[in-house]
Amino acid sequence: MSRPVRILLAVASVIVLLVVVFLVYAHTVMQGERPEALEAWRDDAVEITSDEVGIVISPVEGATGEGLVFIPGAKVDPYAYLYKLSGVVEASGLTVVITKPTLNLAFFDQRPLSTFTGLAPEVEDWVIGGHSLGGVRACQMAAAGEQGEPVAGVMLFGSYCADDLSGSELAVLSISGANDGLSTPEKIEAAAHLLPSDAEFVELDGVTHADFGDYGVQPGDGVSTRDDAAVRQEIAAIVAEFVG
Repeated sequence: MSRPVRILLAVASVIVLLVVVFLVYAHTVMQGERPEALEAWRDDAVEITSDEVGIVISPVEGATGEGLVFIPGAKVDPYAYLYKLSGVVEASGLTVVITKPTLNLAFFDQRPLSTFTGLAPEVEDWVIGGHSLGGVRACQMAAAGEQGEPVAGVMLFGSYCADDLSGSELAVLSISGANDGLSTPEKIEAAAHLLPSDAEFVELDGVTHADFGDYGVQPGDGVSTRDDAAVRQEIAAIVAEFVG
């Protein structure tokens, strides 16, 4: 075998190895906790359906005709948000679509917003939001939607924008945790200028980054001092007031 062929084979082997390592990394997700997910599935106030592109949580009664496309944090199981977001649906009347991001990473998911809104055609007005890096991606999509498929607002859960939405007319809600070790209060404050001047900021006492879902302890996060059910109720009440 000639030297150039050996070099090409070596390079190809390295590339294949890197691809395999990345795919293993991307598919190693923080799994949702079963008891909380089951409680959401058994909630008589909501209806949950799952599609290959997303999970739809709809109110059994009191639907407002408004919806939230929610993008999970990086490498977090979409089902890990069922418990918290079913509380939001019940309290607000919103229909929520939790996306299933490509490779479990929101930034690799370049599908248009219509991919997800199409799962709930009865909804007339949409807000886009997400947790952690999912919220960052939501800001990107909201900014693009100003010129293509507009949305009414943005909801950030333990997240902040990297895109400048300060000149938009979007309604923005930012819910953060005082004990969040990843999207820290300092980071959220530093990015606040990228949001409209009337954006609403709510910081929850004792809440961590992982408290916005139910997938266990996340490396680098702070320590939660709150009961999970109480956090669910508080988030639901804040969202209901915001959209009400």
